Amino acid sequence: MRPDVTYEEAVRRVLAAVEPVGAETVPLEDCYGRVLAEAVAAEADVPPFDRSPYDGYALRAADTADASPEAPVTLHILEEIPAGGVPHFTVTAGTAAKVLTGAPIPEGADAVIMFEKTEFTGSRVTISAPLRGGENIVRAGEDIRKGAVLARRGQRLDAGLLGVLASQGRTAAAVYRRPLVGLISTGSELVPPGGDCAPGQIFDSNRYTLAGALTDSGCVPVCCGVVRDDAASIAGALGKALEGCDAVVLTGGVSVGDYDLTPAAMEAAGAEILFHGCAVKPGMACAYGTRDGKLICALSGNPASAVTNFYLIARPALRKLCGREDCLPDPFPVTLAEGFDKKSPVTRLLRGRLDLSDGTAKMRLPKDQGNVVLSSTVGCNVMAVVPAGSGPLPAGTRLEGFLL
Repeated sequence: MRPDVTYEEAVRRVLAAVEPVGAETVPLEDCYGRVLAEAVAAEADVPPFDRSPYDGYALRAADTADASPEAPVTLHILEEIPAGGVPHFTVTAGTAAKVLTGAPIPEGADAVIMFEKTEFTGSRVTISAPLRGGENIVRAGEDIRKGAVLARRGQRLDAGLLGVLASQGRTAAAVYRRPLVGLISTGSELVPPGGDCAPGQIFDSNRYTLAGALTDSGCVPVCCGVVRDDAASIAGALGKALEGCDAVVLTGGVSVGDYDLTPAAMEAAGAEILFHGCAVKPGMACAYGTRDGKLICALSGNPASAVTNFYLIARPALRKLCGREDCLPDPFPVTLAEGFDKKSPVTRLLRGRLDLSDGTAKMRLPKDQGNVVLSSTVGCNVMAVVPAGSGPLPAGTRLEGFLL
C-alpha cells in the first residue's frame, strides 16, 4: 500500500465530514470536562462590591497622611463588619471600621490597614504609617466585569471555568452531548479477554486501548463486539453500530491482503469512502468514510499502528464531533533525547514521553516503535512528526511535537 493522501489532507477530509452533535443542559456539578454549546457573558461584577482582602480596619487615607512611629494617629472604631455583613455607618474624619476578610468597605473609607500593622483596643485603633487612597481594597468587578465574555462556545469546561460560572450564580450549562462511538474489532484470530485462546488466536486488546483513547477525547465508547473476517459480517456489524452511535471505529482488515475486507464491507454498508490508506507510518493502513453524516474510522489491526493513526487523524474529527473549538493539537518543538536510526520515506510519527527535567522539552523514545509493539505506548504522552524523506535522526534533533 502506497497511498497518495498525506496525513494533513486526511485530517482536512475527516474534519470537513463531521459536525458537532446536539446539545443538552447539564447541572454544573456534572459539567467538568464537557464542551460548552453556548457563549457565556458575565451578568454581574465579581466581586459585586468593594471588599477587604484582610482582617483589618477600613479608614480614610487622608487621616493617616502625617502618621509616623513618633506621631501615630488614633481613630475611633465605629463598628465591626464581618464577611457577609453590611456596614451601618459612614466612615468620617477621625473614624474607622473594623473589617474582616471579605467584608464590604463602608462608605467614606478608601483604604484598609491590616491588624498586624496597628495597635488597637475595642474602641480605638492606632496607625503609625501613612496609607495611600485605594490601598488594600479589592474593587467591585476586579475579577470579572459585567458584560465580559467568560467563555466561548466550543470551550472545554475546566475547574477554573466551572468556578467562574458558579460565581455568576449559574447552576447549569448548555453543553454538547458526549458522542457515542461504536468499537468493532475484526479478525477471526481475535478472542475477547476472559475467553479461551486456542492455538493461533490472540486476545483483543484494541477495544480497550481505543476505548481509553475515546474516553480521553470526550466520547463514550460503545463495545460492538468482535467480528470474524467476513465482509457480510463486518458490514452487518457496522450497520447495526451506526444505528445507535454517532460514529464508529473499527480495527483490522484495512490493508490489501486476501482477508482485508473492511473497506469493501464499509461500501456494502452504504458508506462513502473518504480515503483508503494514508502516507504516514505507523498507521498507513486505514480507511475512513461516512454514512448519513456519521464518521467511520477503520484502523489497522496492529495495536500501535491503530492508536497512532487514531491520535493523528481520528481524534481531531472526534473532537469536532464533541463540539470542541480546539480540534487540532497545538504543536510545539521537541528535541529527541535519543537518536532514531531508521529512514522515513513517508511522514513518520514517533511516540514517546515528554521530559522537562532540564527546563527544555525533550522527547524520550521507547526502545521499539514497531507497529505491533503496544507495550511501547505505555506512559507515552507526546508524539513528534518526522518529515517525509528524512534519514536517521541523531539525538538532539528538533521536531514538531504535540501532546496526546
